[in-house]
Amino acid sequence: MAHLAPAGKWDARHLGPVPHDASYYSKCLVGGVLACGTTHAGITPLDVTKCNMQVNPGKYNGLVSGIKTISAEEGSRGLWKGFGPTFVGYSLQGAFKYGLYEVFKDVYMNLAGEEASSKYKGAIWLAGSASAEFFADIALCPLEMTKVKIQTSPAGTFPVPMMAAIKQMQAQKLETRYPFGSLVPLWSRQIPYTMAKFFFFEYIVQLFYSHVFTAPKDTYSKPTQLGVTFASGYLAGVVCAVVSHPADSLVSQMGKPSNKGKGLGQIASEVGFASLATKGLGTRVLMIGTLTGFQWWIYDSFKTAMGLGTTGGK
Repeated sequence: MAHLAPAGKWDARHLGPVPHDASYYSKCLVGGVLACGTTHAGITPLDVTKCNMQVNPGKYNGLVSGIKTISAEEGSRGLWKGFGPTFVGYSLQGAFKYGLYEVFKDVYMNLAGEEASSKYKGAIWLAGSASAEFFADIALCPLEMTKVKIQTSPAGTFPVPMMAAIKQMQAQKLETRYPFGSLVPLWSRQIPYTMAKFFFFEYIVQLFYSHVFTAPKDTYSKPTQLGVTFASGYLAGVVCAVVSHPADSLVSQMGKPSNKGKGLGQIASEVGFASLATKGLGTRVLMIGTLTGFQWWIYDSFKTAMGLGTTGGK
């Protein structure tokens, strides 16, 4: 049920269980840090293997065999290369992705008005998530470039510790195009990914509460609501993985030494779209589905603990 703003005018910031004020948005920002930083860092071994499958498919032709190859050549530590920039980069990205999504969603709903924002919910979810990810990627880009370089460089050819790696990226910025050389392909990967992630999450949550859990949302227990959150997040993540995989492969290819100095078009032409779209896709579907499900679950668990309620399904 809609809650009117103090002046009696309809306001999207007053539709939830609590007003969407500065405190609400800042808590959502913290929830985004927890959701993205911890999950991305926790699956570093999968990410290391996936990146190497993309840049050297002849050597790394499967998830299990790829993990075994990396472990045999570099030890178990090799599977955790890039943990530092992954944790810091995706913590920053998560803060902007989730925090700004809540802000932009409210702004766009208020610009559209009550009737249009109800009629065109999907368009608002897409616009809000795209706007948030635009800024999130600017924060992520330098650390993502560092992470990919660490993970795809042959053992012993590039520093592994985060600060040493960042220093080396800066020293070689004419060659590495640090700090924003990968921003355009990052946008091309992350903006469609995030639009799919938020649109399909919100849509699937709405389906659950329309067709499965048909009583008012607030009548269900928090574990039930968080179960809906996780299932919706996982299913949305599978869609995300397929949508964004070609661009993700391109970002990984840019970190390959043999592609130094080549343009995006040249790399894409040489590798081929079919290869960009399929190499490492099974691993990425598993990784992103699980990742997205847990991200939404962590985010909504934090929001629930803060008294803000779970996302979507209104």
